[in-house]
Amino acid sequence: MVSSMGLARISRVTPAQIRKDLSYFGRFGKQGRGYNVGQLLEELWRILGLNRRWRIALVGVGKVGRAILEYGGFDSQGFQVVQAFDVDHQIVGQKLASVTIRHASELEQRLREDPVDIGIVAVPAVEAQAVVDALVRCGVKAILNYAPLCPRRPAHVELRQIDPVLALQSMTFHLKALEQPAKRR
Repeated sequence: MVSSMGLARISRVTPAQIRKDLSYFGRFGKQGRGYNVGQLLEELWRILGLNRRWRIALVGVGKVGRAILEYGGFDSQGFQVVQAFDVDHQIVGQKLASVTIRHASELEQRLREDPVDIGIVAVPAVEAQAVVDALVRCGVKAILNYAPLCPRRPAHVELRQIDPVLALQSMTFHLKALEQPAKRR
């Protein structure tokens, strides 16, 4: 069992916020006793859709794409890269992490025959919009984009942007702010 106070300490929010947030999805705890950890985890996994397998297509198997494809932590969380595409003839046909890399020209045909839930885009910026458009045409409704460009997409398609440079710039802003008080002394 864990109390809302215990959850609040871990997540750095108030116990009232924990109770309020969880109440949007139902009743999980018992007043005065708290939450059964196992049941709460099961419910959170169900709410987040993590109680099933999510099939992923990766487009772009360069350095970033290869790292994504070979990362071992996805499978245990319910994410499985089942297809991979690239334009480099030297890697097309290779098998990495049990996935055969196909040529990008096969993407639409393959995804129509064997649909996926999520697309990951790890291509240069100049190619990103065309890849996103192809994924959308194939019915992919969730896209994780590593290209340094925020592509257009229909409103019903969820797109998340991963930009390491932007994240680093945000961090340096905070580091600089931390330095300011030390300079005033």
